[in-house]
Amino acid sequence: MSASREADSLPPRDVLQKFMLGFQGTSLPAELRVLLAGGLGSVAIYPRNFTSAEGLLALTEDIRRVAGGPVLIGIDQEGGTKFSLPEPFTQWASPEEFGRLNDEALVQRQAAAMARELRAVGINLNFAPMLDLHLNPDSPVTKGRSFGSDPHRVSRLGAAFIRGMGAGGVLPCAKHFPGHGDASVDPHEDLPVFQGTERRLDSIDLVPFDGAIREGVSFVMTAHILLPQIEPDLPASLSRKLLTQVLRERMEFDGVILADDLGMGAIAKRYGVGEAAVEALRAGCDIVMLCHDWRLAAQAIEEVAEARKAGGFPEGEWEASQERIERTHRVAGSFDEDYGRPGIGKIGCAEHRRLAAEIRERARSIMP
Repeated sequence: MSASREADSLPPRDVLQKFMLGFQGTSLPAELRVLLAGGLGSVAIYPRNFTSAEGLLALTEDIRRVAGGPVLIGIDQEGGTKFSLPEPFTQWASPEEFGRLNDEALVQRQAAAMARELRAVGINLNFAPMLDLHLNPDSPVTKGRSFGSDPHRVSRLGAAFIRGMGAGGVLPCAKHFPGHGDASVDPHEDLPVFQGTERRLDSIDLVPFDGAIREGVSFVMTAHILLPQIEPDLPASLSRKLLTQVLRERMEFDGVILADDLGMGAIAKRYGVGEAAVEALRAGCDIVMLCHDWRLAAQAIEEVAEARKAGGFPEGEWEASQERIERTHRVAGSFDEDYGRPGIGKIGCAEHRRLAAEIRERARSIMP
């Protein structure tokens, strides 16, 4: 797919809206401009895409201008050090610190302040809170990023984070469903395996996600993890049993299911990118992420378009998924109207730095 193609040769708009794409560099590549103009509705931003807050704001404004309508612009801002924005953004306390504090009001205050800084640079979707339980002390996924090991505490704190994000005008995204359990492998590198039973999953790991759904979270991101006691053949991101039967039907989640980046080793080492995208959408995902290699994204889009044309997706499910996506676009658009754009000076402002320092000081005072 090249930038020179005419608009009428692009995949249909409803196919493009099934993808969230990332890119290299600090400006929109020509290929992405063509897709945004043609209907792509979601873009992921990473630290590689900007060198200043002003540059990030200019980039998100360009994305909106090219899209010509509501567009989801997502980023990781969890707090802590691993998946958070660098200076000049406020350096917020981590979920681990909040787990020690167990203070829902403070979580909500920090999340609302985080949201104001994200809105100041044009971000309307945050890939947080992380609701995976920290059950394996050596886990490369949850260490420093989880609210803790107690499912009910994680549920309460996650719900507070969701409330704070919404209060600040940013859509939160609960991740990574159904949780990483006791797994010890980083899915960026390879496929984690969790040996828990369905009973264990229901009574422990899914508790925070149930809390997030009851709080009204709009997005849930999947985990690339194998649960052989429940679904022996497919990772959770490709599992209809876990995504449609459990998350959609049993847990009654009616928001957008977002597949974590299909270019990660957990998936890419076992599936072709187009195959993975098709199977994730068939399993119940509404949007799939492909954020690091344009060639993979182009291939996946074409294979999904071919499968759609061949009748490879149940029509009713496809249309229901499309309505969920469009609903989140409307919500994001209403946030833009209702909350406006805080000035760039809100980023790293004295008020936010004082709040972050207060939270960290309190967390240090109760360290074990």
